[in-house]
Amino acid sequence: APGRRGYSGAGAAEFLHRSIVPTMHYQKSLPRLPVPKLEDTITRYLNAQKPLLNDDQFRKTEELAHAFEKGIGRELHEQLVAQDNQNKHTSYITGPWFDMYLKAREPVVLNFNAFMSFNPDPKSEYNDQLTRATNMTVSAIRFMKTFRAGYLEPEVFHLNPEKSDTETFKKIIRFVPSSISWFGAYMVNAYPLDMSQYFRLFNSTRLPKLDKDELYTDEKAKHLLVLRNGNFYVFDVLDRDGNMLKPSEIQAHLKYILSDNSPAPAFPLGYLTSENRDTWASLRKTLLENGNEEALQKVDSAMFCLSLDDFPVKDFVHLSHTMLHGDAANRWYDKSFNLIITKDGTAGINFEHSWGDGVAVLRFQNEVFKDSTETPAISPQSQPASVDSSRAVQKLDFKLNDALKAGITKAKQKFDATVESLSVNMIQFQEGGKELLKQKKVSPDAVAQLAFQMAFLRQYDQTVATYESCSTAAFKHGRTETIRPASVHTKKCSEAFVKELSKHSTEELQNLIVECSKYHGRLTKEAAMGQGFDRHLFSLRYLALSKGLALPDFYQDPAYGRLNHNIISTSTLVSPAVQLGGFGPVVPDGFGVGYQVQDDWIGCNVSAYPARNGKEFLECIYKSLEDIFKVLKGKKIGS
Repeated sequence: APGRRGYSGAGAAEFLHRSIVPTMHYQKSLPRLPVPKLEDTITRYLNAQKPLLNDDQFRKTEELAHAFEKGIGRELHEQLVAQDNQNKHTSYITGPWFDMYLKAREPVVLNFNAFMSFNPDPKSEYNDQLTRATNMTVSAIRFMKTFRAGYLEPEVFHLNPEKSDTETFKKIIRFVPSSISWFGAYMVNAYPLDMSQYFRLFNSTRLPKLDKDELYTDEKAKHLLVLRNGNFYVFDVLDRDGNMLKPSEIQAHLKYILSDNSPAPAFPLGYLTSENRDTWASLRKTLLENGNEEALQKVDSAMFCLSLDDFPVKDFVHLSHTMLHGDAANRWYDKSFNLIITKDGTAGINFEHSWGDGVAVLRFQNEVFKDSTETPAISPQSQPASVDSSRAVQKLDFKLNDALKAGITKAKQKFDATVESLSVNMIQFQEGGKELLKQKKVSPDAVAQLAFQMAFLRQYDQTVATYESCSTAAFKHGRTETIRPASVHTKKCSEAFVKELSKHSTEELQNLIVECSKYHGRLTKEAAMGQGFDRHLFSLRYLALSKGLALPDFYQDPAYGRLNHNIISTSTLVSPAVQLGGFGPVVPDGFGVGYQVQDDWIGCNVSAYPARNGKEFLECIYKSLEDIFKVLKGKKIGS
């Protein structure tokens, strides 16, 4: 309805919607991320270590943990709590976590950046590259404008949507002062989420600096960065009053870029963002000294990066490679996100991880998908505006000396070799999903995680450090906490299925699955409530090092190192907008596992380097899921 969607003089909707509750209404009164009790952290840590160690190793680790708890750990914990009490505007993890990302020197691509790909537009003719690029760009600008105007619906997790996700509730809550509004939502079982990361979605870049990168945001910039064939283009998408360009003009400029037949540059600059951060930092300095300041400023401050690829997507594996890394000539991995659209209109987002987590990116993706498919700005029949794009669109020119050319060549060689060694494989398990599992009263997430444990045991005959990320956005400046899915329960259950099948009745196996599900449910709840152990121990270690103390023995325990060498790194999401998501392994001998449990199927996307066989791991996951589902249905395995 035109009334709801603020039309500008240009006639195009400037906003996605106008929420009657202001976007940041709850932000002030969000609860603070709790610092867990030290004894709880040590107990949880030892529970996570138990399945990974033999008795001798465990005894040593236990001794070190209890000594830490009584000694230096207690002192550090008290200092952390005191520091936290003096910084009530934020959370105890914020500083250390930004530092962890920004001080990391590995390339961001494959090590940190993740991707999520969009479902195709349900109207197939709208999946034309130009049409989709125009519609998604317009929807992304609308999102940005809606957010900045305070009209974006606040992000709220509704446990009882019938009561809280209603016009009546919103009309009441908007008059509750923001210093106490969170409590009003809490009364009706609704949990507002932290939105402090959202402003970094736009006009933002991670700048490479020696030792520690910087996040840069310039909200005044009005232009978009478009990459095609390794060439860089910019054009304004807002006028001087901040109104959006007409969609037909944006379409005209994108059409102009898509029909530009300039050759690909011999030394594509994008490769530099795939380098080691210190290497890239010194090359960037050279770039600036070589007269590229203005061009780099355009890149860094652009609203976001739109990457237009000149090929169609062949299949899901090709899709994953394209969105996870693609051709570095046509990406700027340091931008808060790259919106990637291929020749056949397949779209995805590759995002830099230091500024924010999946929650903010997913909300952006959901809104852009909904807006661009339900109220598209242009149709495939729309004619581009008759404007002079050759004047409006600026192609950026970079001056490169021999050192820069050599730097790009070397970056390209490294990037190509790394990408060459990365495998991505996937499966879809069609024999059941969320519906059946809920009917059998087991947690769908617990079953997926159990299948990963069972699969690794079948393939490698061991239980290893496993990571599942969990958002702590229910708290002010919350980031993530780790769920540790490998437990004594999953180990016992996996061994029963993989090694001792004949010794157990179907009923016994069912009970083992239920045990795993209960325990996993508890871990998940604890993590979401800020009661994991990983971030707490991480912060204590960070504090010790920042005070110049010797690293406590507890952290020098090889078992601590092994637990944080996450061989199975996992993350899940389910959304109507997202087709699939994934990321690279976090260690050279690891698996990166993106998965989704849908109503009647389970999808799994695994990345690996040559040290591990991802295809075989997926076959083992499939077999594990088959066995678990059989047992839950009361059938005998092998029947």
